[in-house]
Amino acid sequence: MVKKLLTGNEAVARGAYEAGVKFASAYPGTPSTEILESIAKYKGELYAEWAPNEKVAYESAFGASLAGVRSLATMKHVGVNVAADPLFTSVYTGVTGGIVLVSADDPGMHSSQNEQDNRHYALAAKLPMLEPSDSEESYELIKLAYDISERFNTPVLFRMTTRVCHSRSLVETGERVEREDIPYEKNIKKYVATPANAHIMRPALIERLKDLREYSETEAVSLGVNRAEWADDKSVGVVTSGVSYQYAKDAFGEDVSYLKLGMTNPLPLDLIKDFASKVGKLYVVEELDPYLEDQLKQEGIEVIGKEVIPVWNELNADIVANAVFGRTEAQEKSSELVAVPRPPAMCAGCPHRGLFYVLSSHNKKHDDLMITGDIGCYTLSSAPPLSAIDSCICMGASISMGHGAAKISKTHRVVSVIGDSTFLHTGVNSLMNAVYNSSNLITIILDNRITAMTGQQQNPGTGFTLQGEVAPEVDIPLLCKSFGFGEGAIHVVNPLDLGQTEAALEKALETDGPSVIITKWPCVLKKMNEEDRKAFDLAKRTCRVDQEKCKKCKLCLACGCPAIYNGDEITIEQESCTGCKVCQQICPFDAIEVIENGK
Repeated sequence: MVKKLLTGNEAVARGAYEAGVKFASAYPGTPSTEILESIAKYKGELYAEWAPNEKVAYESAFGASLAGVRSLATMKHVGVNVAADPLFTSVYTGVTGGIVLVSADDPGMHSSQNEQDNRHYALAAKLPMLEPSDSEESYELIKLAYDISERFNTPVLFRMTTRVCHSRSLVETGERVEREDIPYEKNIKKYVATPANAHIMRPALIERLKDLREYSETEAVSLGVNRAEWADDKSVGVVTSGVSYQYAKDAFGEDVSYLKLGMTNPLPLDLIKDFASKVGKLYVVEELDPYLEDQLKQEGIEVIGKEVIPVWNELNADIVANAVFGRTEAQEKSSELVAVPRPPAMCAGCPHRGLFYVLSSHNKKHDDLMITGDIGCYTLSSAPPLSAIDSCICMGASISMGHGAAKISKTHRVVSVIGDSTFLHTGVNSLMNAVYNSSNLITIILDNRITAMTGQQQNPGTGFTLQGEVAPEVDIPLLCKSFGFGEGAIHVVNPLDLGQTEAALEKALETDGPSVIITKWPCVLKKMNEEDRKAFDLAKRTCRVDQEKCKKCKLCLACGCPAIYNGDEITIEQESCTGCKVCQQICPFDAIEVIENGK
């Protein structure tokens, strides 16, 4: 046994490794990304991969389960929406090897477009759910999840949140337990979910839930997964789960009793009723929706919950204490100094900046473009001064929305922008649909050679796998050609070359029917490989303002580069500048010069 300081994500990876997992698949998404990055380090003992999207990740993991091994699929909360189709039916069929789906929820929307509460998926899909409150529990409960999966013939939902995923605590780790593969046996009635077979699976699922409820009431209690922590004074009790347990303990202190739930579907309702009968006032402390509270009230248990605890945003101990007791000591002790707001911005040297400057400039002149956006670093182009996209809903939606708008709009030409990884995630079908239905849509695929927003992960378009193996690389222009674009409707450009990018846009605007522009230049933060150095001019350079030529017209500020400083003089911070030359091309007075090799 070795004690290690681990994040929740690292703890899940270690626990899954020790549980004998042999297959792991995911699409990167904060706050879940590091689970797969951590488990991939055990190369040789298990197989780990990045999938094009979460549906593929879960289906691949389910296939590995079918073949007889323990498998893992991880994703952020909105990714479960993508994977929901196979998830719901796999609960009907059951499993062979144990399978766990990690849903990493994001209360507070630190890096997400919504803060949906994925505990509801456990109820809707009728599958067991475990919720760890720290790294130690993440490590222990993920191992328990595989035992539950195989014992009860079901996938298990493992629900984490941002604070658990990224916080560190001590974990006492052990050794990997190798498990014999379960021999594959053809079982059509079990795994072929036709209506006739599903009619048989459905009542079996209901019986399974009864057995899981009994487990939640008994063995989960004996294991300490669901446990009561009694105080001498039982006038106040708190029912809680996940990281909310930590907040409640800090807010209420040691003088109240707690019912800490680690298995939250099915709920141990008899245990909860017994706890409620022994305390006076009963609170439910949980983030986001009243998931626990509603179920307790349905059972006739009187609780205080969302009438005082906020129903949105991430909780913390201060918020809980203020909501329940009106205490604001922590806030009163804080400094009066307030940090200057620093809105997120695309990095200096980002290859997307040139493209969005061209789109923004065109719209400022003509105001004739509707620009549907997507999930990625480039979503930041919605902020001033570029203000270059009009929508952002979910992965892959830009092209589908653009198609619908292009078919209807009589006043605007529609441009859809999408990143390379997002295009391969769910944009391919959307573009296929746009071409198939002859949409007068301009699609711009921003190929920066990596999955940048979530931390530089590989994807099918980069030429490498998660575990560092050389892989076939999707040829995006050739893939687009196979959809049936007309002659001259596919353009590949360097987005840092404003003239080339603008010319491609003008050609696309002249095209009657669907067209695509592919911008190709590596992310400035990417660890460049030999192929990158051969394909792109990556020589070190910076830009500098010649103060004698500068007229302080401030046109260079329109590109939104964070390396350009607007003070008494317009200057460029040399430590940040990468020499992308976008600002130089904008300046009408040739006041920006390029310094080669950083000299």
